[in-house]
Amino acid sequence: MLVKSVQVTPGYTNFFMSEPSIFLKVTHKQALTPDVFMFDLAHPEGLSLPSFTPGAHITVKTPKGSHRHYSLCSSPNDADQWQIAIKREALGRGGSISMADGLLEGDLLEVLQCSNLFELHDAAKFHVFVAGGIGITPILSMIRHLLSQGKSNFKLYYCTRDALSTAFLEELKSPSLVDRVQLHHDHGDLQQALDFWPIFEQPIAADVYCCGPQGLMDSVRDMTGHWPSEHIHFESFGVPPTAFEQNTPFDIVLQSTGKRIHVGADVSILEALRSNGESVSSSCESGTCGSCRTGFMSGEVEHRDLVLLDDERRQNIMICVSRARSNELVLDR
Repeated sequence: MLVKSVQVTPGYTNFFMSEPSIFLKVTHKQALTPDVFMFDLAHPEGLSLPSFTPGAHITVKTPKGSHRHYSLCSSPNDADQWQIAIKREALGRGGSISMADGLLEGDLLEVLQCSNLFELHDAAKFHVFVAGGIGITPILSMIRHLLSQGKSNFKLYYCTRDALSTAFLEELKSPSLVDRVQLHHDHGDLQQALDFWPIFEQPIAADVYCCGPQGLMDSVRDMTGHWPSEHIHFESFGVPPTAFEQNTPFDIVLQSTGKRIHVGADVSILEALRSNGESVSSSCESGTCGSCRTGFMSGEVEHRDLVLLDDERRQNIMICVSRARSNELVLDR
């Protein structure tokens, strides 16, 4: 993912590692597509890594210094290494660029947390996986886990622009998966998008897992409206940066103290607050969970979240992704 950023689903679990953070060594870096990079991470002393469950993500400190979430795509049964794959977002907030361009083999990466908000339900009779683009990462971990258990009770529908932009293409075309994977390329034409209605028209005894761009998830949500809601699971990577204006710098003012903090074009309000010694709660850092909701007193906001209702946006802002259109934004802090 996604980064990964996440949309909370039922069954949330959160498990911290035994240490406040650990440093893992990049043992291998590979370009899977022109803009997707895979990193293998191992303990620098060769120790076994903490266990995790399929669908988990890690929070890392990027070379730029920001915190980002990325799905683990490796099998949970592999204690020797963790694997993540990252899409370089040229119009993003800089975290993915920092990872793709600045993280090299032999470097140490600080991992702050391992969490799972998209956990696989092993007891399901069948699993329907739908992935779009880099959304394949948590689902690949689920598939690798099922295969390691000798199970083939799943079907993957993986939507990408074309073969060149399809991460893990060779693995997904392997003999062990050929009957379990349907690849679909739309070539950037919405008219060629996969029609999900034949897939979901008739509910079956299965759990559905969908991860990818908002348009893909909206389509799957629409087509599964008649399915039992407890069997439909989504993970979001947030709102595409192309949906908004170009980032510009501005100032925030803390209403309680009058403290003024500058927010550069390449940092979020959340990051600016933390770098100036302010304690702020957060989780997804992609505008999908709601944990960093903050009131504001004055200023014009460009809302970039997927959480707030229209009436809530008059007085609240998700400081992990949203920004100010005005030169100054006064926060209710």
